[in-house]
Amino acid sequence: MRILAIETSCDETAAAVVERMTNTPETRSNVRVLSSVVASQADLHARTAGVVPEIAARAHVEAITFVIDDAVREAGGKRGHVPGDIDAIAATTEPGLRPALVIGETAARALAVAWGKPFIPVNHLAGHIAAAWLVSDAQSAVSHRFPAIVLVVSGGHTQLWRLDRRPAKASAEAGEGFQLRLLGQTRDDAAGEAFDKIARLLGLPYPGGAALARLAERGDACEVALPRPMIDSKDFYFSFSGLKTAVFYLVRGRKLSEQERADIAASAQEAIVDVLVAKTVDAAAREGAAEAILTGGVAANARLRSRLRDALGALPLVVPHPQYCTDNAAMIGAAAVLKLEIPMPS
Repeated sequence: MRILAIETSCDETAAAVVERMTNTPETRSNVRVLSSVVASQADLHARTAGVVPEIAARAHVEAITFVIDDAVREAGGKRGHVPGDIDAIAATTEPGLRPALVIGETAARALAVAWGKPFIPVNHLAGHIAAAWLVSDAQSAVSHRFPAIVLVVSGGHTQLWRLDRRPAKASAEAGEGFQLRLLGQTRDDAAGEAFDKIARLLGLPYPGGAALARLAERGDACEVALPRPMIDSKDFYFSFSGLKTAVFYLVRGRKLSEQERADIAASAQEAIVDVLVAKTVDAAAREGAAEAILTGGVAANARLRSRLRDALGALPLVVPHPQYCTDNAAMIGAAAVLKLEIPMPS
C-alpha cells in the first residue's frame, strides 16, 4: 500500500509518499519513506515570535502545490501526472490550527477526487505515534514489543498512552490491530509550549525550544531552583504553566548576564525533563510495558532522550529519527497505513 500524505496542522507545509514494508513478519508494520518534503514557516513567524493562524494558512496556500509536486517526483512520479501506484491520499484533519488544517485537507480531498483515490483523514497525534514505525533506506527496520508506553510531547500536546496490539481475531476485523488508551495528559500548557514561552522570556529567537536547549548546554541546572509541577501527583497528568510563571517572576525586571540566562535555561529544561521522565518511567512500571516510545517535536531534545533512556534501564526506548519527530507528512502517511486511530472520549 502506497500513500501520498499531506500535513498542514500548524506552520509546516509538508507532503510525503510512504509504503508498507512486508519483508518479514516482525517488521510487517514498518512504513518506508519514499519521499518527505517540508516547507518551514519559521522565518515568517519569527517576526511575531509565534504562529498567527491566518498568516500560516496563507503561507500553506502558497507552498502546498510545490511541496506535493516535489514529494511525488522524489518518489518516482512526474510533475502534473497521476501517480499510478498511489493507493490513497491522506491528510491531517485534527487537531491543529483550523485555518491551516483546511488548506491541507482541501488539497488532499481535491486530489482524491481528481485521481479517483480514497481519502483518509488522520489525527495529528496518531501521526506522531506512528512515526515510530517509519524507516528509510539508511535506517534498519524496527520490531516493536507490546504493551508499549508512548510519551507524545510537542508544542501543543503532552500525553502518555498505552499502546497494545489487538488479538489476531480482532485484528482481522479492525485494520492493522493497534489499540490506544490515554493514561494522562497536560492540564494546561504542553511541555513544548513551556520551552517556547520560557525561551521568549530569556530573549531567545523563535522557534524557542531548540534555542533554549542550545543555551542550556552552557548553563548549570543546579544554580536555579525551579518547581517540578505534579511530579509527585501519583497520576499521569502534567502541568507546566506554574513553571513558566516561576521563570517569569525570576527574570522580571532583571538584567541577566549571559551565564545567568544559560543557568536559567538549563534549570528550566531540567525541570521539564524531570517531570516527563518520572511519569513515563512510573507509567511503564504500572502498565508492565515491554517498550517505551518517545515521539513529538520535543523528542528531538537530546537531554530528554538521554535522561529517559538512562531512567528506563533495560526497557527498550524507541525514538523516531529527529526529522520525523517534528511535524512532517511521512508520519501522517504512516498512521494511514497502520490505520492508527486516536480513541474518542467516552
